[in-house]
Amino acid sequence: MSEGIENWDRLVDEYTMWLSSVRNLSAHTVRAYRSDLESFGRWCAREGIDPLVADDRRLRGYLTYLVRSKYPDKTINRRLSALRRAYEWLERRGEVSMSVFATLPGRSQKKALPRTLPDAEIMSIVETCDLSLPEGVRDAALIETLYATGARISELAGLVPSAVNFELGQVILYGKGRKERIVPLYKRALDALRSYVDKARPKLVARRKKDPVADGLFVSSRGNSMSADALRAAFTHHAELAGIPKGVGPHAVRHSFATELLNGGADLRTVQELLGHESLATTQIYTHLSVERLKAATRLAHPRSD
Repeated sequence: MSEGIENWDRLVDEYTMWLSSVRNLSAHTVRAYRSDLESFGRWCAREGIDPLVADDRRLRGYLTYLVRSKYPDKTINRRLSALRRAYEWLERRGEVSMSVFATLPGRSQKKALPRTLPDAEIMSIVETCDLSLPEGVRDAALIETLYATGARISELAGLVPSAVNFELGQVILYGKGRKERIVPLYKRALDALRSYVDKARPKLVARRKKDPVADGLFVSSRGNSMSADALRAAFTHHAELAGIPKGVGPHAVRHSFATELLNGGADLRTVQELLGHESLATTQIYTHLSVERLKAATRLAHPRSD
């Protein structure tokens, strides 16, 4: 059995390397896959199961274990999804004859509508940025860019200065799988970025002790390119200063971007393209947000809404 676990660990290494080099998934996504697959491997080791030769009944026991351990349905479905895709890869390589996870149903869960921030709250977050400091100018540009593009925070972490075209008023973003898309920028975001790139960023880069060159558009107080986690922390800091409830991160701005576009009359396909969604079904969640807003307005305004 220990040999089976060793084989599993080796294949997990190969699979996650394939996800990174061939599928071009982000480092964050690859780490999540690895964590879920390694967790499954540890369960197999405890149960004395070889994950490559075990029968359906024993592998289905993993679902029972997750349920009895009271993992949230969302976590269970994520882990099953990771295993489903990994076993499909193993089957194509001939490592397993058939994947039990291909037919193993996930847990049914009520889809919660994503949290959005109204325009006034986003502006209140921007207003907490101290524009007398280069860090404040940077953070204002970050928030304006988030709101103007609906970008994922990981996409902004991967931006380089040349990705912003001030003349055309647009930015090139690289989404999942390094898929490129061009997103327009409104004037306020362009002005914030111009102020940052021309005045604040050079001051931050000058603090870099080693090589005075930073690839990333957004750089830290020490002049180094900022990671997605660092950008997320900067946003969260200003959100808290603005009195936004804890737990609301930059992804809420992405949700706001999509919802405002649909409320303004943009068609679903356009929003899908701007967000970089592979499937239109992923974008359709925002139509529910728009409908909910209409319902709320009706309840407040209609004389027979009581």
